[in-house]
Amino acid sequence: MIEVELKGYADSKLFERVRESFEFLRKEYHEDTYYQHPCRDFSSTDEALRIRIKRFNGHFEAFLTYKGPKMDDLSKTREEIEVPLSDPDGYASILERLGFKEILTVSKVREKYYVEKGVVLTLDTVEGLGTFVEIEAIVEREELVPRTVEKLRLILEGLGVEKFERRSYLELIMEKGGKNGALG
Repeated sequence: MIEVELKGYADSKLFERVRESFEFLRKEYHEDTYYQHPCRDFSSTDEALRIRIKRFNGHFEAFLTYKGPKMDDLSKTREEIEVPLSDPDGYASILERLGFKEILTVSKVREKYYVEKGVVLTLDTVEGLGTFVEIEAIVEREELVPRTVEKLRLILEGLGVEKFERRSYLELIMEKGGKNGALG
């Protein structure tokens, strides 16, 4: 599966436009803990491995996610493999015993909105970074990526997004000097 994703900087006015324009799905609280491979530098290969804990409506879900390198110069499109976890602490222990190192935990509040079949938009408030809007769709084949990127870009521009961001929240926090879950 290929996750086609675009992200832009947002302010309170853009948040309001989204809230007025699309169907609210739910509010989620995310803790994304990223890991470094013992023999491969993910920052050099543009890959990521994380455990995400999601809390919403009194429920909790957890996932182990691998993200491959970005596939184009305009978006955050990547191969994504995600599997549900029933015991995220147990999986974290396994990763650590295999030599993976915990790099950083990104915490955010996410509001999810339905745009159309297969397209979801989120409003993110990221601890230590600020507010962003993301839009994503899943495609099965790589040749569908350019058309999907353009479609998603036009939706964000229509909402007033002027500045796009390809770097992940992890990359942005690391560039600010964040280490081991804290901003310096």
